[in-house]
Amino acid sequence: MPRQLDDKTMVSGQIDPAALPDLAAQGVTLIINNRPDHEDPDQPTSAEMETAAKACDIAYRHVPIARGMGPSDVEAMRSAMTAAGDGKVLAYCRSGNRSTLAWAVARSEDGVAREELERCAEAAGFSLAPVAHLL
Repeated sequence: MPRQLDDKTMVSGQIDPAALPDLAAQGVTLIINNRPDHEDPDQPTSAEMETAAKACDIAYRHVPIARGMGPSDVEAMRSAMTAAGDGKVLAYCRSGNRSTLAWAVARSEDGVAREELERCAEAAGFSLAPVAHLL
């Protein structure tokens, strides 16, 4: 079940390719996959998710974050969110936490105030404590 972070961004745990038509109907125009392939044995691969997204006319970006988030991950997340323009974005990982942290750091670099980011994350059930030093 996606959780709303801001006007255009939602996060969730792993999604199934079969869920993409419903997401497209809800106005999602970009999927950001923050999971490395084969993180779990039963997860769809990035290629499978990209194929399913394209079939639903949803843009797709793979920004895998494993073992911590580096500057290149943040830049890739910022680039993806910028490319979405005014469209709705769904970023996902195993639980939604990694995606939330990446969203927060990327938005911070765009000038969004730390307090606003914390408020949005907390309202969605996430803590930004692991990246507080980056905000």
